[in-house]
Amino acid sequence: MKIIFGRKGGNGGKAAKARTAPPSVRSVNYATSPLLASKTPPWRSRFIVALLGAAFAVLLGRAVYIQIIGTDFYQKEGEKRFTHSIDVPASRGRVLDRNGLVLATSVPTPSIWALPKDFQADAAQRKQLGKLLGLSNAELDERLARSRNFTWLARQVDDAVWQQVKALDIKGVYQQREYKRKYPEGESAAHVVGFTNVEEAGQEGIELRFDDALHGSDGSRTVLRDRLGRVVDDVGEQIDPVNGRDIQLAVDSKVQFFAYQRVRDAVAEHNAKGGSVVVLDVQTGEVLALANYPSYNPADRKRLTGAQLRNRALTDIFEPGSTMKPFVVSLALEKKLVTPQTPINTAPGRILISGLPITDSHPHGVLTVEQVIQKSSNVGTVKMAMQMQPREMWEIFAQAGFGQKPQIDFPGAVTGRLRPYKSWRPIEQATMSYGYGLSTSLLQLARAYTVFARDGEVMPISILRRTEPAVGQRVISADTARTMRQMLRLAAGPGGTAPKAQAIGYSVGGKTGTARKAEGKGYGNKYRAWFVGLAPVDKPRIVVAVMVDEPGKGVYFGGDVAAPVFSQVVQQTLRMMNVPPDLDVKAGIQMKNVPAEPESF
Repeated sequence: MKIIFGRKGGNGGKAAKARTAPPSVRSVNYATSPLLASKTPPWRSRFIVALLGAAFAVLLGRAVYIQIIGTDFYQKEGEKRFTHSIDVPASRGRVLDRNGLVLATSVPTPSIWALPKDFQADAAQRKQLGKLLGLSNAELDERLARSRNFTWLARQVDDAVWQQVKALDIKGVYQQREYKRKYPEGESAAHVVGFTNVEEAGQEGIELRFDDALHGSDGSRTVLRDRLGRVVDDVGEQIDPVNGRDIQLAVDSKVQFFAYQRVRDAVAEHNAKGGSVVVLDVQTGEVLALANYPSYNPADRKRLTGAQLRNRALTDIFEPGSTMKPFVVSLALEKKLVTPQTPINTAPGRILISGLPITDSHPHGVLTVEQVIQKSSNVGTVKMAMQMQPREMWEIFAQAGFGQKPQIDFPGAVTGRLRPYKSWRPIEQATMSYGYGLSTSLLQLARAYTVFARDGEVMPISILRRTEPAVGQRVISADTARTMRQMLRLAAGPGGTAPKAQAIGYSVGGKTGTARKAEGKGYGNKYRAWFVGLAPVDKPRIVVAVMVDEPGKGVYFGGDVAAPVFSQVVQQTLRMMNVPPDLDVKAGIQMKNVPAEPESF
């Protein structure tokens, strides 16, 4: 047997190596690799190094710019995402009556908002939320779709509503405190105080006229918020708000409330379209009451109509009718054309001016001047007026405030209409003497009658509480004014057109007015009835003017419709002012049952 050791040993060595080498690794001869064998150009290495260096330089420059050069910009951008400036609203000032009673004030109240991107509620929760907030499902969905980050669900709700919403435990629903306006006197003082919108900006009345003073200046605070909008911390300095200042009115809330009740009742009793009452303090010119009906609740204006919103005492103008006669008679007395006892023949109750008839309600025959006022004779008034120059009549009307815009800190007061005297024709001069052909507001008419109450001076009026006495402007002499007061007393007594104006315990004087309302180019069968007067007669403290628009039920004379309201308001107001009675109570009661003289209009 032939044994070859060398071959066996060689094969055995290779087998041993094969057994020890990992089966997944291939044997590579790096020395013969074509990649390593090829020569790399030197510029390529330099380019790569330069590229890396440039990139590093750019990054370094950007870091320097962000950290050093542009740090203010990036700081602000960062703050925008985490810090927020929150307005700190000023508390709106209060509106007070002359005695310090609150007519309008602001109270903190919750407003409900949502973060729509976090809002989570099941069907039952959505339904209940909508019910609490007065929203339908569609309205709720619409509000949540307005923005992802913020939306109002309900502004200025009651605390009880928020507590019920909070109890639903809906994710993404929050509350924020805002100020809500409250009006304790409600509809009785609505036309005086006015109202604000949901942002507490004045919209009507005193709230509008003194909005800047009432609003004050809002403050601010800078805070950090988390992603849910919750305040985490305060940063920076806080600017404190400056609360609005209080506005004190001349109005007496008790007089205002009583006047409102009486005109409301008169409108209902006579099925009228509306009515107004103005009460003035003749010593100061302050407006003690300015009441209108229909009215509205300033805290609930969802179904507000124009008729409710209209401040009739200031915005409605009308032909004042027979209430102008005392000014014509005053001028005749001033010019010495007549005395109170001068007889004037008014028969046959009809007179022609420029071929046009002017009539009385019925023939009176011969009347004295004071009886012309007492019986409200158109013929007697026209006969006196036609003895004067148009300029003279125009001057006394203008001096009393007719055709002049009332100087009062209140929006909406109208001027009325008084045409230049040069354009008057004889028939126009005649009709203006008994109140047709010019127009005025009830506020203007009330102010004009301060001429008789203040011994010949017309008083500047004010809706604000006065701290200093006002100075009137002379229109007629004191003697003429006192004489006219006695004539006005006759008009409100037995044989006059308004015995129903008598006030229990107090002497009164005044003048009725009844006028057809203009419709198109003529006059229809609709009327305005009013009464304006003063009390007590010898030492007047107040002037009260009453207007009832379109009384129905067949009764429309001022002596029947407006005079009873005057009577009630006078009695209550003078008692509140602690003015002592100047008449026997029993006599006053008896005079209220005397029939009225039919009024000419």
